[in-house]
Amino acid sequence: MTDDAIAKSSGATAVAGGGAVLIMLATAQFLMALDTSVMNVCIAQVANDVHTTVTGIQSAITLYTLVMASLMITGGKLGALIGRKRIFLIGCIVYGCGSMTTALSPSLPVLLIGWSLLEGIGAAMIMPAIVALVAGNFPAERRPAAYGLIAAAGAMAVAVGPLVGGAAATYATWRLVFAGEVLIVVLIMILARRAQDAPPDRRPKLDPVGVLLSIVGLASIVYGVLKSSSWGWVQPKPDQPALFGISLVFWLMAGGGMVLYCFALWERRVEKRGGEPLVTPGILRNARLRSGLNSFFFQYMIQAGTFFIIPLFLSVSLGLSPIATGVRLLPLSIGLLLTAVLVPRLLPHGSPRRIVRVGLLTILVSLLTLLAAMDVTASAGVVLVPLFLMGLGVGALASQLGAVTVSAVPDSQSAEVGGLQNTFMFLGSSLGTALVGAVLIGALTTSAITGISGVTGVPESVKQEATVKMQAGVPFVSDAQLTAAMNEAGVPKATADQVLAVNEQARVEGLQSALALLSALTILALFATSRLPKLLTAPPGEGDEARAQGPA
Repeated sequence: MTDDAIAKSSGATAVAGGGAVLIMLATAQFLMALDTSVMNVCIAQVANDVHTTVTGIQSAITLYTLVMASLMITGGKLGALIGRKRIFLIGCIVYGCGSMTTALSPSLPVLLIGWSLLEGIGAAMIMPAIVALVAGNFPAERRPAAYGLIAAAGAMAVAVGPLVGGAAATYATWRLVFAGEVLIVVLIMILARRAQDAPPDRRPKLDPVGVLLSIVGLASIVYGVLKSSSWGWVQPKPDQPALFGISLVFWLMAGGGMVLYCFALWERRVEKRGGEPLVTPGILRNARLRSGLNSFFFQYMIQAGTFFIIPLFLSVSLGLSPIATGVRLLPLSIGLLLTAVLVPRLLPHGSPRRIVRVGLLTILVSLLTLLAAMDVTASAGVVLVPLFLMGLGVGALASQLGAVTVSAVPDSQSAEVGGLQNTFMFLGSSLGTALVGAVLIGALTTSAITGISGVTGVPESVKQEATVKMQAGVPFVSDAQLTAAMNEAGVPKATADQVLAVNEQARVEGLQSALALLSALTILALFATSRLPKLLTAPPGEGDEARAQGPA
């Protein structure tokens, strides 16, 4: 029996148990997005507890993202092979084992196995299956609301993660977060009994060469993007790895692109020979799907960039605690939840293209408001209204894009689309953080070099040495951190005050440049919406598969 048939035959059951299924899927999405945002505010405590350095924990975060991004397509395919519900449950077991291992980890290698590897593999099984399970458990008219709430749950996890992590790190230990995840996984698995699924009606095969090529290609690109801030995009930073005088980031991304091109050629070859490709070659010629994936890419690039710079402003520029930083991010979560819930209810037949465009314009207003308010006198209060607007905009996108991508193909391809969708999301998140970080540090460096040259009382030799070090990358440091360093170095107070003023102005200019970049990306994203549908139609049936994929 096909996924389409099972969805129709069990429609009444699915709707009746839809509340429990939706809670289960939204909770799973929340859990998948929570880890990184929680870990980011606990880095120092985690490093101390597992006897490593901050660099070691940052490597674990990088590896976690790398494993998830590189395995998403394969995870989606496995769901089609053995059943979406089964792969979801297996992923939950793997993820739960990883969470328990992380909670008990005594050293960095154990942490890497538990968090970066096991949780990453589990997430790569769970996230594509979530998309497919929505298609199998909700009729077409209810899917936009379901996708919107699930996407909102993931975005909310990123927003409240600092609050959860900060509270755990401040009042107990970060290990409680991962121990709590085990209990949540058990709850998810109990609720999963209500979900409907269709067993595979044949015994399909996995394409091992395609799996290898997709993993190598995606891993190379994502790893290159993640290391761009420390290694440099093209010109290598001092003492960083290079090949023929060019940063390894360039070679990783170029090599990853070539491998993915070979992957595409191989998939066409497999299909022509009558085999079963990992990704159907014609699927990306579907204009609606391609536009939806591109919109996902921009959404997560803008979202990740915003979540990168706003906590920096609150925690470093203003010196707020992790808990206080998390509280200031709550308006975003409130706005997200409002639009994710209300848009599908109030506009059940609304135009996805129009709703996404309104959402992007709302995000643009939010970013421009922040840009206008960002100066050396800005307080924490300036982020409240813009973040609420940001939440409204992101929630509007979340309420539409999941349904747009899945409605573009037959239900039998929903897991495949889930893998592609999550791959685009992680690529967007990685690139957004890297680009925003590069622009922020670049502007900060330029401003700091210009400012330090005008500081009186500093010997010329010291200014030249400081300029050389700054060109290698200026750290985004708070006034308290800089003051402590200058006191330790015995810098006179008058000179220290001038340096503090330079650092404060450089931080603001860095933040302004990053916000300007995000605004430009939002405008660019508007152009990517032209192929989004005006009306959200039901997924094509199995007989329409060739039409959905486009010409071979």
